[in-house]
Amino acid sequence: MHTLFLKASEYIDAANAQDPNYEIVDEKKHPKELVYSDRMYARLMQFAPQASEEVQIASKAQHICRWKIERKLYPMDRVGYLKWREELKKFHATTAAQILSKVGYPEDFINRVCFLIEKKSLKKDLETQLLEDVICLVFLEFYLEDFAVKHDDEKMKNIIIKTWAKMSKNGHDAALKISYSKENLDLIKSALLTI
Repeated sequence: MHTLFLKASEYIDAANAQDPNYEIVDEKKHPKELVYSDRMYARLMQFAPQASEEVQIASKAQHICRWKIERKLYPMDRVGYLKWREELKKFHATTAAQILSKVGYPEDFINRVCFLIEKKSLKKDLETQLLEDVICLVFLEFYLEDFAVKHDDEKMKNIIIKTWAKMSKNGHDAALKISYSKENLDLIKSALLTI
């Protein structure tokens, strides 16, 4: 790893470490978005160890400072949710771009990272698809359980079907190798039968 990547990673980690929301990992409290960033990068390196530096940075900055734009600021309906998600993508890209510019990355590199964070040309751009696969794998491995507690089986099946639709064949193969609880594995199998 070279100096620019290390500096950018330090700034991204420092920004995410300010998250006032915590997640318990190994019986200790950790800033939620720092945990997410670490999981994204680790999964990327496991799934695609030869991923470009742009994708590596995008994976770490995918949710950078996410807590600063709260869901409750938007209408609690589908339109409000989509608006919130679009604003978040732009915010994450802009925040990452400021860090990358500060450490000295060239404009072309920064633009590419922003393109990836905003998930442009999904299904058409191979690196955008790679990042989306990693996002979905991290969700399935670490966050599906939380969703399952909050929603009924039909809602969960819909979430799984939508997640599956975003992924590539390689993503599907990796997802089926994740160790799930019996209940979640049954849900996934049931959802996939309807596709």
